[in-house]
Formats: sequence, structure tokens, C-alpha cells
Amino acid sequence: MRVLVTGGAGYIGSHVVKELGRAGHDVLAYDDLSTGNPWAVLSGRLVVGDLADQGLLEKTFAEFAPQAVMHFAASIVVHESVSDPVKYYLNNTANTFGLLKMMREKNVGLLVFSSTAGVYGVPSGGIANEDSQLCPVNPYGTSKLMSEWAMRDLSLAVPGFRYVALRYFNVAGADPSSRIGEAQKEATHLVTRAVKAAKGEFDRLDIFGTDYPTPDGTCVRDYIHVDDLANAHILALDYLVSGGRSDVFNCGYGHGFSVREVVAASRRVTGVEFKVVEARRRFGDPPVLVAGNRKIRDILKWTPEFDDIDYIIKTAWDWELKLDLIRSRHAGN
Repeated sequence: MRVLVTGGAGYIGSHVVKELGRAGHDVLAYDDLSTGNPWAVLSGRLVVGDLADQGLLEKTFAEFAPQAVMHFAASIVVHESVSDPVKYYLNNTANTFGLLKMMREKNVGLLVFSSTAGVYGVPSGGIANEDSQLCPVNPYGTSKLMSEWAMRDLSLAVPGFRYVALRYFNVAGADPSSRIGEAQKEATHLVTRAVKAAKGEFDRLDIFGTDYPTPDGTCVRDYIHVDDLANAHILALDYLVSGGRSDVFNCGYGHGFSVREVVAASRRVTGVEFKVVEARRRFGDPPVLVAGNRKIRDILKWTPEFDDIDYIIKTAWDWELKLDLIRSRHAGN
């Protein structure tokens, strides 16, 4: 199929582009490169542009004639969304509305959407299922939920439009061959910050909150390898192509690790006893956030391959050790 991937040069989008290419699809990545990199697009072509540019978007749709869209382009830093909510409602929500408008005008009826476990807020008991209460506690989560609602409403209004929203938990790791990985200089993900601290790029790793009602006092999260997540997107596309109805699915392993456990694993894998500093809690962090994942296993037949925290960290560490060389090789290109 011809698949248009917004945000296809970014961390998660580039891994999905890689898998789409491997599956034989014709891929076009559309990215403004604000956080992505052109060298990360390993399959298909790249159009550099802002999703808000309806003229360029229309031109791209007209020339490429996609049969399906995968939508990753978004701002994703939770604390930034609290300090600059307008940016998140414009970039995440309004731009999604514009993309849906273009899809309707061009009669493109299949969409796989990059959503977030942030739509659940602080779920009761720490386990989030797809039918759990939707109560985001920050503009990032709200911006994604509003986008989901728009897709739901469009699917009810237009019989030819169907979507899958994949709600991510904590994505980590990198391509096992170290061709691509997370390349943002201002990384916020725990595993990425841990391996950067091990490399010496950061002088310390902060732990935000050590007094939560968890076994060791730190937050527990469900960490999923980026390639397992990418595979879920391929399965979601196959599901829609085969006639599957619009739906939402959690993407996580169904169990979690505490921040202290991730720190210990990062030190074990890297062999570096990097400095750790205990800091105050951050607003809105639930003590435990783990995916209920039976639905994606049952319906999409998703079977994770990389459910191993040491493996996740090792791929992130291998990538981190190679990243400076890759950046220098592509500098000025």
C-alpha cells in the first residue's frame, strides 16, 4: 500500500517507516524536522513540511495518493504542555483536525494514530484498560484525547473512514542494528536519560519522587521496546485493510518496572555507576501506570518479542554510543 507517515523522521515514526518498508509498503514520510532527522528515514521518501501547511499537505496528498495514513507528528513533552498548552492544542489537536479534513477531501479512509496512555490520567489501581476512565491531567494527554474524539466522530459520520488509535505507554530502546534511535538532544525519557548519564553527556540522573506508595517509593511504568511498538502499527494497518472496525488499543507489556529498577538495570547493562539525585515529585505523575494489553493481543494478535528490560536498555545504550558519529557524519547535509 501507499502509506503517508506524518512525523516519519522522528523517533517512533522512523521505526515504523522502517517496518513498513520491510513489509513491502510504499512509504512517504512527512516531517518538519523539528525533532526528527532526514537520515532516520530508512524507507521510501521524505517531504519536509509543517503539518499546518495545508497547501503543501494537499500537494503531497495529490501527488502521492496515499491509501492509508499513520499519524505521529506531535509535541510530546508533558511538562512543556503544562507551561505552553497553546502549542500542544495547535500542534497536536488542530493539526490533527487539518489532517482529518484533508483525508476526507481526498477520500483516504484508513488512519493509524499515535496516542498515549496519558489519556487515562491516574487510573485506579495503576492498571489502564481501554475502557478505563479517560481523565488526562495535562494538556498533552488532553490534546491527544481530543484528537481521538475527532476521529471517533468522523468515523461515525463518514462510513468510509476507519481508524485505530494506539495508546502508548513508555517507549524505549532502539533499532537492534543501531541504525536509528532516539536522537533528541533534550531527551526526557528515563531510559534515554539514563544511558546519556552513563555516557557522561549528563552529569546526573534525577529521580522525581521517592515517596510514592510503591515497593521502593518510585514510580512504576510499563516500558515497551520501540520495535514491538512499530510491529503493533503494522498489525493495526493490516487489521484496517482487512475490514476491522474503528477501535483503540493499549500498547504495553502488561507489567512495570520502578524508576529505581530501571536505574539499576541501566548501571548493570552499561557498567557505569552514574550519579543519581533524588528530586521532588512532578505534578501529575501517577504512582503506577501499566497497560492492560489483553485486547491488542486478542484482536490484533500482537505478540511482543523484546519484553526484556536489559535488552531494551542495551539497544538504547548501543545506539547512544553510535549517535555522535552519526550526527557528525550527517552534519551539514
